[in-house]
Amino acid sequence: MTTRARSFDAAAALYHASRPGYPDALFDAVEHLAGQPLRGARVADVGAGTGIASALLHARGARVLAVEPGDGMAEEFRRAHPALPVVRGDGNRLPLATGGFDLLTYAQSWHWTDPARSVPEARRVLRPGGALALWWNDLDPSVPWIAEQDERIARLFGARPGPQPREDPQELGLTTREVRWSRRIPLDAHLANLASHSAFLLLGEPGTREFTGAERARLLELFPDGTVEEAYVVTLRVAVV
Repeated sequence: MTTRARSFDAAAALYHASRPGYPDALFDAVEHLAGQPLRGARVADVGAGTGIASALLHARGARVLAVEPGDGMAEEFRRAHPALPVVRGDGNRLPLATGGFDLLTYAQSWHWTDPARSVPEARRVLRPGGALALWWNDLDPSVPWIAEQDERIARLFGARPGPQPREDPQELGLTTREVRWSRRIPLDAHLANLASHSAFLLLGEPGTREFTGAERARLLELFPDGTVEEAYVVTLRVAVV
């Protein structure tokens, strides 16, 4: 798991340029389930990567501190968001004060933690009544062309390449919501998004280029103008502790 997690460091710029953001409806749902507004909240965004979620939380008025373990990702974070603070660390051992935060967020990063360690750390860092919010942003497999692409990726890697498992810390009593959204982007941006995932980063450039080249030809038949509509499902899980 560590090798996959750290594979992003060498491709931080590609990750930042290619990964999707998140819709406003996601942050509305976070506020509703957490029972508190983001504006003015003390938020630690753990596994912040290049700051995609951190910046959006900040835009909603949160006082954000990012936590990121990777050298390359932290460097790209600082380049992209020089006004936002970032510290080095991970969810298994948070470099944060006890009871110092209203909200902990894990935007597509909880699966890199060991829940036996990260759950007690979340409890320690959150104030009484604070909330833990975990979410994953996945292409929607109910859309036929996305499901077909998922099948080709699964055949390439012998399994669906997303990090597994996405463990639920049951003792926290998580509440789950799904938020659906979409974006229209150039085909090249869609292929770059695929290439930024850990399975492709570990596959290497030749294998990734071969796969994305074949995908380009297939998708141009569906999207002849070169613009792809990506449909997403964000799975949000929130617990008030």
